[in-house]
Amino acid sequence: MGSPDRGGIVLETHGLGFGYGSRRVLEDVTLDARPGEIVGLLGPNGSGKSTLIRVLSGILDGYEGSATVDGREVSGCSRRELARLLAVVPQEPAFSFAFTAIEIVLLGRHPHLAGLEFESDADRDLAMEALERCSATHLAQRPIHELSSGERQRIVFAKALVQQPRALLLDEPASFLDIKNQVELYDVVRDLAERERCTVLTVLHDLNLAAEYCDRIFLLREGRIEAGGPTEEVFTYANLTRVFGTEVYVDTNALTGKMLVTPLPGRTRGRIDS
Repeated sequence: MGSPDRGGIVLETHGLGFGYGSRRVLEDVTLDARPGEIVGLLGPNGSGKSTLIRVLSGILDGYEGSATVDGREVSGCSRRELARLLAVVPQEPAFSFAFTAIEIVLLGRHPHLAGLEFESDADRDLAMEALERCSATHLAQRPIHELSSGERQRIVFAKALVQQPRALLLDEPASFLDIKNQVELYDVVRDLAERERCTVLTVLHDLNLAAEYCDRIFLLREGRIEAGGPTEEVFTYANLTRVFGTEVYVDTNALTGKMLVTPLPGRTRGRIDS
């Protein structure tokens, strides 16, 4: 499906700052994601996670500090150059035209086509393979506007796969998916990271999903990095309660050996406080 001979690329920010007008969203953010690993961005709503993804993908300019993709400053890259290196799966994709699912997926091949060149049979084969990996071949000829939110998200993920990226930027890609499809999606992401050395930077809200799949975690709060490092070092009671502002119980999953995080309801918190 991918291009294992190319491998992943390094994504980095140093002292990154960004604001919408006078409202500051990111301040002094320094982080990195490297080939073969899945790096998670977690934090409460409004902490700057999606903005960071948009800066690295070239959607937002006018940032301060540095944001580099494969050693090149994002602001100095064209959209086409970036599209050949990385693919983005947004939180809420918008569709302006009534394309079929397969037509949406084939859009991922455009960065690799010359001028007005049409997709080849090989491109179509790649698109069907991507749909199969996303358990969505049965949706190929369906108009995108007739699909559920979860089905549309699988199509957008297939489009990212067919782009054959060296890095994936994922902004809550599993937010509209049921548990089965969440696991299947992140199994594909893990396979890309391990077998093809793809670099993955992903925004998540599900702490346990992050614990199972992320090699490293960066916790953001009010636009700043509060903690960063290997998941088992970052997912501590102190870090999580400080960043998310609520009590959690942190344990170990007996089956997988990964961290297990349980948010505590108010009644339980009251018993602890007393």
